[in-house]
Amino acid sequence: MEQKSPEANFASLGLELPPAPKPLGVYKPGLKVDHFYYVSGHGPVQTNGKLIIGRIGQDLDMEQGKLAAQQVGLTILATLKAQLGSLNKIKRVIKVLGMVNGTSDFERHPYVINGCSELFAKVWGEENGIGVRSAVGMGTLPDNIPVEIEVIFELAN
Repeated sequence: MEQKSPEANFASLGLELPPAPKPLGVYKPGLKVDHFYYVSGHGPVQTNGKLIIGRIGQDLDMEQGKLAAQQVGLTILATLKAQLGSLNKIKRVIKVLGMVNGTSDFERHPYVINGCSELFAKVWGEENGIGVRSAVGMGTLPDNIPVEIEVIFELAN
């Protein structure tokens, strides 16, 4: 059985990409180094270009947090397509760093970040879409976004 491409896998999900965000500071959205592509921390940009806002455990519940993390994943995919032209140029996910803006008693950070990790597993498959990961809580995040995620990818040859 022929494996579907990341682009075909994404198309089959029926999800819509938001606009790729423009940097709001002094940094690049992504950077190619050797056979790797480093993606800067991204927030949850919606298809209308606005951010999802709120602290998990206060303004958003855990499920809304997981959906926000999926939206961050979609935002990262939008950046990859804008920068590289195609998701097919990515071979695999190497590392995901997920940062969660939760209340001080919130402890389910990995569950929230699964929203992004599950999306990547569907796009690149179980073997290539799941890399190493950290999921941590932060005191605050920029603009009070619920989730920020940065990723290192391996580029396809």
